[in-house]
Amino acid sequence: MSKILVAYFSASGVTKKTAEELASVTGGDLYEITPEQPYTKADLNWMDSNSRSSVEMKDKSSRPAVAGKCEDMDKYETIFVGFPIWWHVAPTIINSFLEAYDLTGKTVVPFATSGGSGMGHTNEFLRDSCKGAKLVEGKLLNGVTKDAIKAWADSIK
Repeated sequence: MSKILVAYFSASGVTKKTAEELASVTGGDLYEITPEQPYTKADLNWMDSNSRSSVEMKDKSSRPAVAGKCEDMDKYETIFVGFPIWWHVAPTIINSFLEAYDLTGKTVVPFATSGGSGMGHTNEFLRDSCKGAKLVEGKLLNGVTKDAIKAWADSIK
């Protein structure tokens, strides 16, 4: 069996809960992707075009700093990476996280939560951050049962 990492960024706690369930059903290690500068409620106000998250998402080259690093990334073969959908893609902090490691030979599997949109163009915007890795098509896991999460995770090859 491959060694699995479930890494996630959660702004409100929804993605965290899904990541914990995924780690539980896969036996994977759990790792929280934490921004070096935490997001405030004002930072996350998508209705304000000058909010931090809006500014970051307008600039696809934005790479918010991540606090800390996942130790022993070399031991993982499959990396499930979770996040809330922002502007139809993964928040750019996910690119920051992925680009911090050599992912050669690994499988990267995005999963997301969303208040209303699907995965959008997520893989398109993550592809360049996963050099050398197999990037699997991601899945939205809103309100999905633990059994459905397990079935999906087990289907990843």
